[in-house]
Amino acid sequence: MHLWTWVLAAAIASSAAPSLRAAGDSARLGLPPAIGEPVGCLTALGRRLFFDTALSANGQISCASCHRPERAFSDALPVAIGIDGRSGTRNTPTVINAALHESQFWDGRRRSLEEQALDPFVNPAEHGFANHNALLAVLRAGESYRREFRCASPAAGEAVALDGVARALAAFVRSLAAGDSPFDRYQYGKDAGALAADAKRGLDLFRGRAQCAACHVVGERHAALTDNKFHNIGVGLERIAPRLGALASRVARTPKEEIDKLVIGNEEIAALGRFVVTRDPADIGKFRTPTLRNVALTAPYMHDGSVPTLEQAVDHELYYRGQSLGRPLILAPGEKSDLVAFLKALTSTSLPR
Repeated sequence: MHLWTWVLAAAIASSAAPSLRAAGDSARLGLPPAIGEPVGCLTALGRRLFFDTALSANGQISCASCHRPERAFSDALPVAIGIDGRSGTRNTPTVINAALHESQFWDGRRRSLEEQALDPFVNPAEHGFANHNALLAVLRAGESYRREFRCASPAAGEAVALDGVARALAAFVRSLAAGDSPFDRYQYGKDAGALAADAKRGLDLFRGRAQCAACHVVGERHAALTDNKFHNIGVGLERIAPRLGALASRVARTPKEEIDKLVIGNEEIAALGRFVVTRDPADIGKFRTPTLRNVALTAPYMHDGSVPTLEQAVDHELYYRGQSLGRPLILAPGEKSDLVAFLKALTSTSLPR
């Protein structure tokens, strides 16, 4: 490798270091060991791409416009707002610990972070480019981007290409790992004083009578707090019930390669959830279980952002959990407060930025 390449690599990694944690950092307590991406040229390039508003049709929208670091990489809005104030059809999930997900998007229609990374650029309600060639034209116009792409893949001498964009963004998102919450220190750090008494009672409910851990999994050595499966908890279906048959038929008639346009352009189609991927009627209204890590920072909740507070989210989940059990699942007000206290104890001590 040429000397200038090494120098550039060191400079990029150094400038990004405050936002990118090295593997093995104690901040990952409670996370699977594979979570996180080491600091390097590819990750640093991904960070620049993530925050660059030039990578949109009007020069004003970046990935960070919706995934805001100060909001735990969410946006505090019911649904995403992109180019020219256009509304999306689903809530913006945090991308912290997104590497825990076995599929991407609320309906799981992309299998990996690399597959997902390029989609927002050509979403008319997000970055708004007409096609990916328009994105490449912006990137190739800048000498600094051309240098960084070569640095990220020096052996290949890689020029600016779409697969490089996808790999760099995926690498940066994988670097956004955060564990080390009071729960992690209590559960995996063996610090008996890390959880307050109400949060300990909430943990017992979470694992026990409330049955939250059936979907938000807590393991012996680490906690993903998701089962990576898809569930129907009744969100948004009542609103579309009169048109459900017609909406499902429209999806069934649409070629799979065109389904994205329906999902991002029609909020009623978006409410069908996993069905748009599998076309199995049993999957209507099912959405991927989100991780609960840092959940106290990412309101509003559910795929459509229709539940504004953590307390209301608990009520909603308990109601539908009771329906699935065939009997009411009732918690006293104090028990609900304990459960919320536990959920707040899933907030990491420090977050990537």
